Amino acid sequence: MKASVHKTYGPPEVMEVTEVEQLVPKDDEVLVKVHAATVTSGDCKVRKADPFPVRFFYGLKKPKTGILGSEFSGEVEATGKDVTSFQKGEAVFCGTGVKLGANAEYVCVKEKGAIVAKPGNMTFEEAASVPFGATTSLFFLRDQGRIKEGQKVLIYGASGALGTYAVQLAKAFGTDVTGVCSTNHVALVTSLGADQVIDYTQEDFTASGQTYDLIFDTVGKTSFSTCKNLLSTNGIYVTAVAGVPQFAQMMVTSLIGSKKLKGGLASMRKEDLLFLKELIESGKIHSVIDRRYSLDQVAAAHSYVETGHKHGSVVITLIPSPAF
Repeated sequence: MKASVHKTYGPPEVMEVTEVEQLVPKDDEVLVKVHAATVTSGDCKVRKADPFPVRFFYGLKKPKTGILGSEFSGEVEATGKDVTSFQKGEAVFCGTGVKLGANAEYVCVKEKGAIVAKPGNMTFEEAASVPFGATTSLFFLRDQGRIKEGQKVLIYGASGALGTYAVQLAKAFGTDVTGVCSTNHVALVTSLGADQVIDYTQEDFTASGQTYDLIFDTVGKTSFSTCKNLLSTNGIYVTAVAGVPQFAQMMVTSLIGSKKLKGGLASMRKEDLLFLKELIESGKIHSVIDRRYSLDQVAAAHSYVETGHKHGSVVITLIPSPAF
């Protein structure tokens, strides 16, 4: 089978399409023929081994497998002998999490893992971007931020892979949403349902005088310190990008003060995909796709993601989706 592989850590150019050993599902696994996958900022960090500790997980001197991609959609090709929930030909969308491996023609997923029947009102390309962006935003808003109906919520980085889902999820939870983005994406964030949109190139959102029950920074460009005065009593600041200083602050705020800093590592779970599928099929959330690339163009996709100017998701199309 073909896969996009990086045999060394480095710039986008280290990515190349090559033949790898065909996967065979274990007894409890589902083999999926990939129709579409994505390239995320996380994939770029692994490819560059930035930060350095990435190497301790994916290979110290060189990548162990080198196949990136944490989310995809496709059709069931085969199942292990113990699998009962899926059948050949079934359309699914899946997450591989930190295991990666989705930028390939085939992927094996545990039956009990993050694999669910694809929403009927989404193309394979649209469904491919849900397992990372939507489940991550759900984790930070619901599980870490304790989002509640009637709250005021601010989403920083509202036009990105996480932000576009975060805005829609926050609205689905019944909150008043303020999105922060650049000029070029104001119309997009408004169309996603944001009640207010702040263009950070024209206005400093920290000087607005507004307070929020929950602030979610999807891109790691703000800080708890700069946003603390914007939080209401018992307000929560959640960051999707946390290092040692942030985790130290989380420990401090967990012990003292009514305003909290939260973060963590989101995982892809079947139950979350099922929850999101219901929202998708009821029309409450949808995918935003910026650009599409072929498997042969993964290096170009990485280069584009690293510009920091994308909106929504960047999709790798292996088998084009028929139009509805």
